[in-house]
Amino acid sequence: MKNNKIKADEISESKKIALHYMKTLVDVARESFLILDADLRVLSANPIFYESFLVSPKQTENKLIYKLGNGQWNIKKLKGLLEKVLPEKKIIKNYEVTHVFEVVGERTILLNAKQVDQVKLIIIAMEDITERKQLEKKLVNYTQELEIKVSKRTEELARRVKELELINKSMVGRELKMVELKKEIERCNRQLKNGNGNHKNGRQK
Repeated sequence: MKNNKIKADEISESKKIALHYMKTLVDVARESFLILDADLRVLSANPIFYESFLVSPKQTENKLIYKLGNGQWNIKKLKGLLEKVLPEKKIIKNYEVTHVFEVVGERTILLNAKQVDQVKLIIIAMEDITERKQLEKKLVNYTQELEIKVSKRTEELARRVKELELINKSMVGRELKMVELKKEIERCNRQLKNGNGNHKNGRQK
């Protein structure tokens, strides 16, 4: 019994130390961080989290993650990750969650999480990639619009080339006819000249 108590005290002390170091690290991070206990209650959050989601430590600490901000973190995907995926795999990497938050509106969050079994703590990193996703969407739309414009322009150019080919063919045909006509005129002129010459010679005789 005494050994069990000593072991529990050691774990508790280790947990305090681990929590201290985690808080020290996440406080200077650029992403939002949450540190949870095994029951998914928030032990600590970093300043970026409070700034990003417009909440205070009083509204956050010692609360179940799903009840933060009037339940704005009660997200089906997040529950599945924390309650099913994380306990089994111990880690979650680059999982996107898009959600409309009550105060800050729609956000796309890139989640990374790690479960530390030795001290029964969970650390969650939340990178707000909303602007990046919006830019990617705009880029996709711009690319699609550009492809449509290029396709239309290509069709227009192809049609114009065909028209020019027809015009050129028509002009070549006319040129050939003009050449033939000139030859015919020259032939007629020669015949007239030859005819006139014969007539003159006959009268002289």
